Amino acid sequence: MEKVIIDESQFFRTISRISHEIIEKHQTLDDLIIVGIKRRGAEIAELLRQKIAQLTNITLPYMELDITLYRDDLQYADPTELPVYHGASEQINIQNKNVILVDDVLFTGRTIRAALDALIDFGRATRIELVIFVDRGHRELPIRADYVGKNVPTSRQEQVQVKTMKFDGCYQVDLLKPE
Repeated sequence: MEKVIIDESQFFRTISRISHEIIEKHQTLDDLIIVGIKRRGAEIAELLRQKIAQLTNITLPYMELDITLYRDDLQYADPTELPVYHGASEQINIQNKNVILVDDVLFTGRTIRAALDALIDFGRATRIELVIFVDRGHRELPIRADYVGKNVPTSRQEQVQVKTMKFDGCYQVDLLKPE
């Protein structure tokens, strides 16, 4: 069973709210870089970047981050298929920069741990802040978001699916319950 928990208008209001929060928290945007975790996290990061540019006339540097080879669950993947690493969209040095790391759903925290490992290859950031569109709980690692679009308490059997235009043809968030 599928239930829409964030429709398109709520989706863009959430993007706007998080963008305002990022702007308010930082005195200057000069040392800020937005990094989106591929796939849907990267698309959400780009939406945030566009909104911040619209509000401030400042276009932040941006990078899409592929964490495939940093994941700790690769051993569970199909052994006949090797993981494909697509790399980062841009090679940005994050040394002494403030990084806004963006992902779609925060669940166990393992994706974020992998992303932090991947970011180290791009330098040592002054600070890394985490933007999560939907936080569903059930953490296995001590990771929490600095900016949260929506907290959605779920059971472990339920799934949260963030849909974006590039991958799904719409902007919305669905809660999938087992039947």
